[in-house]
Amino acid sequence: MSFVDSVAGRVLILDFGSQYTQLIARRVREQHVYCEVHPFDWDMEKIRQFNPKGLILSGGPETVTEEGAPVPDPAILDLEIPILGICYGMQWLGHHLGGLVAPSAQREYGRADIEVLETDSLLAGFPLAELHPVWMSHGDQVKNLPEGFSVLARSTDGVVASMGDDARSLYGVQFHPEVVHTPRGAELLRNFLLNICGVEANWTMDTFVADSLRSIQEQVGPNGRVVCGLSGGVDSAVAAALIHRAIGSRLTCIFVDHGLMRKDEGAQVIDTFTKLGFNLIGVDASERFLAELEGVDDPEQKRKIIGRVFIEVFEEEAQRIGTVDYLAQGTLYPDVIESVSLRGPSHMIKSHHNVGGLPERMRMELVEPLRELFKDEVREVGRVLGLSDEVVDRKPFPGPGMAVRILGEITRERLAVLQEADAIYRQELQLAPCWTEIWQCFAVLLPVRTVGVMGDQRTYENVLALRAVSSTDGMTADWYPIPHDVLARISTRIINEVRGINRVTYDISSKPPATIEWE
Repeated sequence: MSFVDSVAGRVLILDFGSQYTQLIARRVREQHVYCEVHPFDWDMEKIRQFNPKGLILSGGPETVTEEGAPVPDPAILDLEIPILGICYGMQWLGHHLGGLVAPSAQREYGRADIEVLETDSLLAGFPLAELHPVWMSHGDQVKNLPEGFSVLARSTDGVVASMGDDARSLYGVQFHPEVVHTPRGAELLRNFLLNICGVEANWTMDTFVADSLRSIQEQVGPNGRVVCGLSGGVDSAVAAALIHRAIGSRLTCIFVDHGLMRKDEGAQVIDTFTKLGFNLIGVDASERFLAELEGVDDPEQKRKIIGRVFIEVFEEEAQRIGTVDYLAQGTLYPDVIESVSLRGPSHMIKSHHNVGGLPERMRMELVEPLRELFKDEVREVGRVLGLSDEVVDRKPFPGPGMAVRILGEITRERLAVLQEADAIYRQELQLAPCWTEIWQCFAVLLPVRTVGVMGDQRTYENVLALRAVSSTDGMTADWYPIPHDVLARISTRIINEVRGINRVTYDISSKPPATIEWE
């Protein structure tokens, strides 16, 4: 039995298609409570086997009263466990139990204020005499409550913001407690998890590591050999460190350098992980990747080419090792969730390369020790394993590397220009106090040229965009307000030192509506 199977007091989240479903899971995990996300129509027998102590119904884009709207098995109410419905989840509870759900006269999208009317259960600790900011996103509302429910809170527009039936431990909120724009959302979720569901906060990374070591040893056995594709990123590094701790030299790591990393990063990866004692094979395949990408400007095609060539190179190197039984991957829980196709989920923004991309002919069993974890949990595991801050705090970097930060065709010349500019950008930010507050930062080379003046000569050169965001998990992100003097210094250095750039811009778009990466 794995640690996940043995965790007492786990919570199940049923996904009705909200873009925030992963955030609900993250917020639950932050309370040290284990949870999993599954489709809204997950089989009841599987739900009973999962044996949750509480159930959360996510939001979703549909209208609950319309034909074909996503509906869970009503038998979830027979489990007699606490249920919290969020947005669409609340509307389903209201509709199914006999209340009235109807379009709102005044739709609420974005910030709203609510007045708390009862503080005995879900909203315990919320003062009655003040307004509380929350994040709304709905066009429908529960106008008439089902029998047994009372209004726990209303918005200043008169909409039922929260309802509850304490006798049956059934609750609903029309707002989204999982987003940072609801400041006391974590407190509400803690009330539901610890006080109403009565779960124990026993989901810790120290215990996870101890159990994972045993699980890896059991899966691989005393003689099994594992190969791992090491990218230098946090996920593959922590996965490799965990497996190395479990089986030692029977793990071989392969680092495929596609030439699209940041300046000098390939050599840094090899140096770092060789010093950690990993059995590491480094392959410089940059010429092969660049040749395959020649003339390609579509971002999704770039990703597919890089994924295919990576697998080809990796497979060639793995065959040279000899008999290998297992393939390790740094698959994370968001990869698992987003790669599952279900009716009514959040749309996939881009293709994933961590799940399901391996050729069947490799015939190796997967070892995915981080499959149940989110990114910040992975970083915590890395610290438990003793990895350096340089490895654990590495800012997110896409698998296709700078291929998706060079808009348009990738050439050796354009790649060199971006690598130099990006290096200056990061060097200056690392010297600034804001470095630790920035979740991700990078430069983007645009397929745009503008007129400039350098000395007494006109220039017609490239435009570079700078991007920096603050975030906790990448699901949502705000553009980071880098101080003007720092931006001025960065711009001056890039234009003076990088031949081919004569204009620097700063991206002030948040996610949503933009994504963090440009491609």
